Amino acid sequence: MKPQPFLRTVSLPPGHGAPGEFPFDLPLFSRPFQLDFTSMVTILVGENGCGKSTLLEAVAQRAGFQIEGGSRQHRGGQEDAAVSALVPALRLVWRYRGVRGFFLRAESFYKFAQYLEEAGSDFRAYGGKSLLAQSHGESFLALFRNNFEDGLYILDEPEAALSPARQLSFLSILRDLTRHGNAQFVIATHSPIVLAFPGAQVISLDGGEFREVDYRETDHYRITRSFLEAPERYFRTLFED
Repeated sequence: MKPQPFLRTVSLPPGHGAPGEFPFDLPLFSRPFQLDFTSMVTILVGENGCGKSTLLEAVAQRAGFQIEGGSRQHRGGQEDAAVSALVPALRLVWRYRGVRGFFLRAESFYKFAQYLEEAGSDFRAYGGKSLLAQSHGESFLALFRNNFEDGLYILDEPEAALSPARQLSFLSILRDLTRHGNAQFVIATHSPIVLAFPGAQVISLDGGEFREVDYRETDHYRITRSFLEAPERYFRTLFED
């Protein structure tokens, strides 16, 4: 039997928000929608400004995580007023809500690591070494390997600190965590490597709508592949006087 996600649906019902105000001025949030999760790994992809991080942050807050990131027990951050306007408008449908989890927000991960340091946390849950004493990429992988088990994990651009080789290591960890159906991941990424995770539900947000696609259909994959095959074609255009 195929594992079933803990978080089943995120929707924005009619009559939400104030028209013309952020984030409801973005096409993605200007009308009602329903996003159904059909895999233990769902990947959101789209161009900058399409709303994927805004959505992910709002879903995380609605699920009980802080805007800065961390587990539900982490209370070191402050709500972002602009994002929080979307939070009460969202509706989440759960198969089972009482799971542990983590919200990784790459741009504020340093604040989370600093919070752990100041709180005198036991770093055995992070590989036995302070996250601040590791490189950015090492600290990400230490978190994934040692702190993630069962539960709901919402990750905003986890590839931000990872080299291509470390991104492959991340995919291996992702496989180990999801193969028995005990962990669900919702990930926003620009990485063609992460997009290629086998069996992932890939959702494009481009055009202001949710569209399930094969990762090979995304601009991220097509542009990266085309560039690597013949970079000189791009340079002729990009560097033309």
